[in-house]
Amino acid sequence: MVALYWILIALMVVGVIGAVIPGIPGTSLIVAAIVIWGVVHGFAGLTVPLGVAIAVLLCSIGIDFLATYWGAQKAGASKWGQIGAVVGLLLGVFGLLPALPFGGPLLGLLLGPLLGAIVGEYLYRKDFKLALRAGVGIVVGSLIGNLIQMMLAIATVCVFLFTTWPQVYGI
Repeated sequence: MVALYWILIALMVVGVIGAVIPGIPGTSLIVAAIVIWGVVHGFAGLTVPLGVAIAVLLCSIGIDFLATYWGAQKAGASKWGQIGAVVGLLLGVFGLLPALPFGGPLLGLLLGPLLGAIVGEYLYRKDFKLALRAGVGIVVGSLIGNLIQMMLAIATVCVFLFTTWPQVYGI
């Protein structure tokens, strides 16, 4: 029972990391770990942690979109810049950047959206300075969204630990 508990907590930590790093499942891993614990232990006392985890999972989806949109709006980016960021992300992860001798997909996750947003915005406005500003705005918005998601994921794990620790350790 204790070994499973710690394995699930480790899975939740990977979920917290995934809330920040795209490509790694985030809060969905935390929800899955709580559900596994619930299946094994009959969901006794898991109403609050499971509810919080599901709410955070749903909020994370909205946060991703809204933070990127906010960053784009603050920087004056057009739809072209936003589309370029998505295309850059996909190309960065699955395209040429993984072939680089260093960094691989992680470098693509960081540089792809920035370069894609700059290219998309430049194609639309023909002004490199505005394109650069828009690209940085989109990336900053995404990073802020990821940090918010990480804090929510940590809070979810804490709620789980707070409610289940006494059951596991008889406190």
